[in-house]
Amino acid sequence: MRKLLLSAVAVISLIYVSGCSDQSQQTGTSQGAAPAPSVSVMTVARQNVKHTVTLPGRVSPIQQSQVRPQVEGVLIERLFEEGAFVKKGQQLYQIDDARYAAQLASVKADLKSAQANLKTLKARAVRYKDLLNRNAVSQQDYDDALAQAEQAEAQISVAQAAVDLAQVDLDYTRVYAPISGQIGRSFVTVGSLVTASQEQQLATITQLDPIYVDMQQSGKGMITLRRAMQAQGSLPARLMLNDATGEMYEHAGTLKFSEVTVDESTGAVALRAEFPNPDALLMPGMFVKATVLMSESQELTVPQRAVTRLPDGSMTVMTVNAQDIVEMTPIEVSGSYQDLYSVSRGLTEGSRVVVTGYQKVKPGSKVNTTPWQSKSGQ
Repeated sequence: MRKLLLSAVAVISLIYVSGCSDQSQQTGTSQGAAPAPSVSVMTVARQNVKHTVTLPGRVSPIQQSQVRPQVEGVLIERLFEEGAFVKKGQQLYQIDDARYAAQLASVKADLKSAQANLKTLKARAVRYKDLLNRNAVSQQDYDDALAQAEQAEAQISVAQAAVDLAQVDLDYTRVYAPISGQIGRSFVTVGSLVTASQEQQLATITQLDPIYVDMQQSGKGMITLRRAMQAQGSLPARLMLNDATGEMYEHAGTLKFSEVTVDESTGAVALRAEFPNPDALLMPGMFVKATVLMSESQELTVPQRAVTRLPDGSMTVMTVNAQDIVEMTPIEVSGSYQDLYSVSRGLTEGSRVVVTGYQKVKPGSKVNTTPWQSKSGQ
């Protein structure tokens, strides 16, 4: 009986040891299998892509006029506030007009004298004609009287011209704004002697609204831009005011003009865009960056960070198929937009592209996928 009991205990012990060994082997196997890596993927879809070109530019006025004197004299009054807006025809300066007023009065008196003389000579010619009909004067006397009357008429024309010129000179003592716009500082002060031939302008008026932005584009890049302009007539444009802060100008403009020749010294073509400037924020001479929108289209895009460039220059992305298996997919790109590449070949709408985590996987690996969020900073 005792032997039977010992045999039973031995069998139970053997079964227990065997079970523990099997469990240990299963646990070890479970611990040795590595979990599938996690990657962030995005589903490729078409989106609106804006084809733009960004060029440095310089602000220039649409109109600018230098105010200059037309007659000589002492400046006795300035009639505007520096930096203010002035209207075309508004008086800006007054030059001493005493000499010109006196000259006008003198030539007017000469005109009146010539008119009175003409009246006398005409009356004399009429009287001589009547006497000639009665043979009281000779033909020569009548012809002389008629010639003197005609000469008096010519003198009146000269006198009238002198009056007109004197009136112009008198009017020029009042200096008016030739255009509407913002007037700068005055380069002369009251009491200064000004002349019609002086080099220094009195002031400068600049029209600031609208305003131009002048740019240059290389001859090669100009081909695409000119085609877009020929197709659309004009192209929308935006301005960046500050590179450091990325501050954008609030008003949109239009690219309206391109030069018809290429500058031989620079190989570039001059461009000109027009922008509204109601607050006079843009000032002539200011440097800005202009972004011109050439076209828009629906294209497949992938983040540039998801693309790997191979030594031969080709590009690839890691994609995940329906079984969550990683595949290496060659792609071709047609351009870039912001931080994206426009894909022309290699991907289809609905493809899943690995954006983050592709460095730790290889083709054929099974992965766990999570949606990639572009704003999450992943």
